[in-house]
Amino acid sequence: MSQPILIIKNLQKSFDLGGGETLPVLTGVDIKMEKTDFFALMGASGSGKSTLLNIVGGLVSSTSGSVRVCDKELSDLNDSKLTDIRRHDVGWIFQNFALVENLTAVENVIVPLNLAGQTGPEVQERAKELLQQVGIIDRMNHFPDGLSGGQQQRVAIARALANDPPLILADEPTGNLDTKTGEEIIQLFKKLAENGKTILMVTHDVALAHAADKVFILKNGATYEETEEDII
Repeated sequence: MSQPILIIKNLQKSFDLGGGETLPVLTGVDIKMEKTDFFALMGASGSGKSTLLNIVGGLVSSTSGSVRVCDKELSDLNDSKLTDIRRHDVGWIFQNFALVENLTAVENVIVPLNLAGQTGPEVQERAKELLQQVGIIDRMNHFPDGLSGGQQQRVAIARALANDPPLILADEPTGNLDTKTGEEIIQLFKKLAENGKTILMVTHDVALAHAADKVFILKNGATYEETEEDII
């Protein structure tokens, strides 16, 4: 039986405010995700959702607890190994798309491939394949300012998939999109999960969250799996 893609156990994170004061943000997060899982994470603003994603993505260290990504304990890894996690095991999708404005769609997708040491004509072909996969190959030579919000997010998804990471972290991926486009992006996520990706998505949109396999609520620093009786 294959290892889970993500295991979070009793994760805690506090920030130092100086003068001996600390701010506890995460006080006991527990989540396990297998291959093809698509989970949504909800919670009030300031509840620690983005902090949680940043820890899982190897951008921020935890205070205590355990985070294992692809069977690697993040707290055991040095900076070089964490960089490897970010390049090969985790793909990021952001609310504001975070595309490089002076690069075309295909060039934006090539960036993570180059950062991982890949060059040559096969890199261009890989980027084109991904843009085809997310349904935007016809805009491959357009710059971000010539693309709609939904088109930019599709480019961002293709970029996140560039190095074929098993885990995708999406931080409010539909926050800057209209309802119809947001629904299209969620359907794309569901298709990616069906094809083997594991997706953890932060969202404020209740309807879109319920398109995921499970919904977790982050409240008072801990996660609770939503049940049918919950009122968000």
